Amino acid sequence: MALTPDVKAQPAKNPHAHFHFTPVGSSWLNQIEIWFGITTRQSIHRGTFASVNVLVKQIRDYIDSWNENAKPFTWTATTDEILVKVRLFQTSVRKLVNNNAR
Repeated sequence: MALTPDVKAQPAKNPHAHFHFTPVGSSWLNQIEIWFGITTRQSIHRGTFASVNVLVKQIRDYIDSWNENAKPFTWTATTDEILVKVRLFQTSVRKLVNNNAR
C-alpha cells in the first residue's frame, strides 16, 4: 500500500499515534462495527440531544456502564453458515445490479 504524504507526516506531528494497516474486511473490524451498532441501538437511537456535548456525555456514560460488565465478543457462526450468508448477499447484489441495468 502506498502512503500519501499526509499519512507519512502524521507520526512526526503526533509521535504517540501508531498506524496499523489491516486487510479490508478484517474480522476485528466486524466486531467493532457490531459494538458501534449496539451502542447506537442501546444508547443514542432516537435520542434528542441539546448539544454535541450532551451527546458525547451520553456515549461516554454508556461506555463506562458497558465496561463495568464487559464481556468479549465471540464468534458463534460456523464457516458454512458464514458462506451461506455471503452467497445470499452475492445473489441479492446481482439482482440489484440486474434490476438497475434495465
